[in-house]
Amino acid sequence: MNQFKPSLLILGTRGVPASHGGFETFAEKLALYLVERGWHVGVYCQDEVETVTQEVRSETWRGIECIHVQVASSGPRATLEFDWKCVRDAARRTGVCLVLGYNGAIFLPYLRAKGRPIITNMDGIEWKRAKWSLPVKTWFWINEWIGAWSSHRLVADHPAIADHLATRRSRKAAVMIPYGGVAVTEAPEDPARHLGLVRGNYLISIARIEPDNNILTLVEAFSRRRRNARLVVLGTFVEGNAYHQAILDAASDEVLFPGAIYDAGAVQALRFHARAYVHGHTVGGTNPSLVEALAAGNMVIAHDNRYNRWTAGDAALYFTDADACERCFDVALQDDALVATCQAAARDRAQSTFQWDDILATYEQEFLALAARRSVSAATVDKTQPVAE
Repeated sequence: MNQFKPSLLILGTRGVPASHGGFETFAEKLALYLVERGWHVGVYCQDEVETVTQEVRSETWRGIECIHVQVASSGPRATLEFDWKCVRDAARRTGVCLVLGYNGAIFLPYLRAKGRPIITNMDGIEWKRAKWSLPVKTWFWINEWIGAWSSHRLVADHPAIADHLATRRSRKAAVMIPYGGVAVTEAPEDPARHLGLVRGNYLISIARIEPDNNILTLVEAFSRRRRNARLVVLGTFVEGNAYHQAILDAASDEVLFPGAIYDAGAVQALRFHARAYVHGHTVGGTNPSLVEALAAGNMVIAHDNRYNRWTAGDAALYFTDADACERCFDVALQDDALVATCQAAARDRAQSTFQWDDILATYEQEFLALAARRSVSAATVDKTQPVAE
């Protein structure tokens, strides 16, 4: 390999091609962007197997080195095992390490001790989520601190996250880079028709079915009276989950639960043809699904908090409780002029702030700057006494 070819390793996702969530989609877009610009990019990919036969193997996909790591376990244990094996392997390679999320940050001191430059996207404030038990919250809180101090550079995807990270490290240690979206100007109607939906006569929520995302509030508010429209709630419901059952019990016959849909094209089409996108998230930074709704030109009905306010701006109506949510539904289903105004504001917001090319270029600049600083630091260490960062 050309020794002057810049190199990046991406840790913290389940791998590419993307099929699991926002971080995987981002990893794929970033990797493809950098490969086109002459980088070597390795992305760690998790393989859950019955028996580990080849712990680490590599294959190439669209110019990206997919580094497959086998783990013979499942659930949280598999994630930790995977994170440790990725860190151990990355410590033997060269290049900048981009870590997505801090859930496995407990292993980052090892990676730093081996001299690898580390930049971590710190994601949301995971330990604040109501769904976690106290021991789990404590684990995430500790890992957040470890991630903040083990990384040479931090990325916040939202100004509020940057403010939070400033309580952990100097504000100069972090850069704010949001998530991106691809403008959607047309989409097939078949996915909507398949579910019995009429274009422009339904609202859609795309989220994990969790209290943090206010799904019960949305369903209760929508179901208080007849709407002559549908509310579509995409997400996985688990039998025996009390919160999930409460949502199902609260729903009128105008609420549709198609389950989780993993076909990205179908989800994009359902979002595009909706009258409005409904976003109940209360914890996190720049939410990928909300950004994608803006890029699709959706009017938004969102929970009123600093994360959603900054992201959606004038494209949204905001609620704080079920009564306010009900009023938002009333307006969204009746006021065509306001819907059109919010749709235009959504596209303007996406165009001005959430363009992938700008976002990916900013990441590349950060990687190059970090690699250059680490090279200078390493040369200095070789010639003088050790220096602390």
